[in-house]
Amino acid sequence: MLGKKITSICCIGAGYVGGPTMAVIAQKCPHIRVNVVDVNPQRIADWNSDNLDELPIYEPGLADIVKSTRGKNLFFSTDVSKGIADAQMIFISVNTPTKTYGVGKGMAADLKYVELCARQIADEAKENKIVVEKSTLPVRTAQSIKTILEANSSDVKFQVLSNPEFLAEGTAVEDLLEPDRVLIGGDQDEDGLEAIELLSEVYANWVPRERIVQTKLWSSELSKLTANAFLAQRISSINSISALCEKTGADVDEIARAIGADSRIGSKFLKASVGFGGSCFQKDILNLVYLSHHFGLPEVADYWEQVIKINDYQKHRFSKQIIDALFNTVSGKKIAILGWAFKKDTNDTRESAAIYISGQLMQDQAEIHVYDPKVTKHQMIKDLVYAGYGNEESISEKLFVHEDAYSASDKAHAIAVITEWDEFKTLDWTTIYDRMLKPAFVFDGRNILDRSNLTEIGFDLRSIGKG
Repeated sequence: MLGKKITSICCIGAGYVGGPTMAVIAQKCPHIRVNVVDVNPQRIADWNSDNLDELPIYEPGLADIVKSTRGKNLFFSTDVSKGIADAQMIFISVNTPTKTYGVGKGMAADLKYVELCARQIADEAKENKIVVEKSTLPVRTAQSIKTILEANSSDVKFQVLSNPEFLAEGTAVEDLLEPDRVLIGGDQDEDGLEAIELLSEVYANWVPRERIVQTKLWSSELSKLTANAFLAQRISSINSISALCEKTGADVDEIARAIGADSRIGSKFLKASVGFGGSCFQKDILNLVYLSHHFGLPEVADYWEQVIKINDYQKHRFSKQIIDALFNTVSGKKIAILGWAFKKDTNDTRESAAIYISGQLMQDQAEIHVYDPKVTKHQMIKDLVYAGYGNEESISEKLFVHEDAYSASDKAHAIAVITEWDEFKTLDWTTIYDRMLKPAFVFDGRNILDRSNLTEIGFDLRSIGKG
């Protein structure tokens, strides 16, 4: 189709997937010019900032890679048209949130940004292009992209590939450098197979060939949703057992060790927790539920929807546990929330349990004092407003953000450790506990801790898995 090696790539979307992915490609493929384009001028300005602490995304190791490649073969720009025109291969890495309106509201993926990208590619492309789906998309979305491209550009040939990301926030750079697998799906005709091979050659600069999995187009698209659904199901399964453990006196960690030793099950994603968060699991499961309903499979839809219900139940149960422990009222009481990001080593807060725990406690008139090493107060307020817990003014009256865990916890009635940041394991928990109001309670997502067992907190912080 192109008849040559790839030397120029454009990625539309400078978010959590596009930014890190393109930075690693640029580092590992110095012969390829990589342009990351986005219509958000502030986001691009942050990527181009001389202060690497101001990058819009925090990922361990990312700043060093950006520093070594930016201005050499990695570029960030708002000129989407030029990026499309100059590239042989175009990655679509825009947001695909769950729809909040119309058919499929609350479940289906909102593909308006993907459609806009396809239309702009068709308008700007003057020569053959390979278009790569990087965003998480419902199965058969590629057909819609193909239809738009072909209808709006008669002189240019396009090949559409599916190359879903399997990144975990907090370890995204590590996942990109040492991926379990790279999945590339495309049409199985001559042009489609050539396009698959051209993208495979890009990854083969650092990924062993045996880890590059080539599939049919629809298989690749559906694999992403299925992988996240299976991982989320494991978290919700062990969380449902944790509720049973509390009633029976069994130890959920011992159960997890016992079943995790079974090679047919494995040990990952079997840590009881407040619940999973992040942009992937809930969105992808709801999308799977919607697709199952769409294709007339209500029993399949009901099965996967229960995973979401268990996750919501777990968050509600955790906040109720705090209220029950504080004599059935938190009105006027100081509750310290340690961690706001949905998991450690990221500043992403989407679907974080902290939002819902804090919001529910604020509705009970609690004062919420938060410390997170990477999340700003502005983002916390934005999260609570979006989740429907009030407006900026009313939330600001009950939300207090601190520079460290000690000040957030000082004279608190209770502490809830929501995010498993490593620094929380090394805090002087005895000092923190002694400075709390008595009786004092520390919740780590699994246990209610007191002064006698605070040393366990470094080991009890839950792992909410990859998302």
